[in-house]
Formats: sequence, C-alpha cells, structure tokens
Amino acid sequence: MPLSIRINRPRRRDSLPRLPIQPLLLACMLAGQTPAQAAAGQLHILVEGIQGAPGQLRASLYREPDSFRKEARALQTITLPARPDRAELAFDGLNDGRYAVMVYHDTNDNQALDLRFGMFPTEGYGLSNNPQVMGPPKFEDSAFELKGPETRIQIRLAY
Repeated sequence: MPLSIRINRPRRRDSLPRLPIQPLLLACMLAGQTPAQAAAGQLHILVEGIQGAPGQLRASLYREPDSFRKEARALQTITLPARPDRAELAFDGLNDGRYAVMVYHDTNDNQALDLRFGMFPTEGYGLSNNPQVMGPPKFEDSAFELKGPETRIQIRLAY
C-alpha cells in the first residue's frame, strides 16, 4: 500500500475575505476612549462681590487635595480683567469627578494672592461652595461633583 502525503498549500491572498478598513479603524480608535473621555464637560462659574476694577481675576481649578490652593499645581488656571460686581468664566474639557475652585482678585497684578503675616489674605478671594473658613481652607470643604456636559457654580469673593 503506497504511503500518501497530503500537503496543505497556503491560501492565496486574493482568496482571503476582504474587510472594509475605515470602519475597523474607527472602531479601534473609539475602543481606546473611556466613557469619561468621551463625556468631557464644562464648568461655568459666576463670581460675585468683586470690589473695584484694577487688576485681574485669577481662578484655579483643582482635582487633588494635596495641590489645593497651590496655583502652580492647579489643573487649569484662568486669568481675566477684573470689573466691578460680577464676572463669568468657564473651564472646558473636564471629566466627571470631584473638583474645587479658588478665585482671587489680584489687584496689583503680581499673580499671587497677597497675605498679611503669611496667613491672612489682603486681596479678595473665594472658594467653591463658599465655605466659612477658619484657618487654611481645605479641599473637602470646597469640593463639588462635576457631572455631565455642564455644571454651574457661584463663588462670592470676601475682602
């Protein structure tokens, strides 16, 4: 009885099924995004109680308690010209989560909240949730939840 050997030949390239490339590429790109990335939102802030117009308003957004009130470590910072009474500003491209905001009226344009004796603000300032502060403000007292495409908060400056 003769021994028979069967050789499997590789399939020819043109016999493989062809898949449309654009839908595959799009699916791969979207698969890399998390729902939080896809649902980036905006935080609108109404700042009230601004006294006088010289200087700038500086608003800093924080996400971590250990960086809170340290402007150089803020997630985002916005600067706009101060004007009496009220101002509106917005932070864009934010994911859902806990945040805190600090706003101050930099009357002398030195890009810092001036303090007397290293502890007491000499310029107007405010925090998200408008907490009553005794001692250094804490992240937890100012933290709020940002959810969805738009969140609105109000901050009142204290001088």
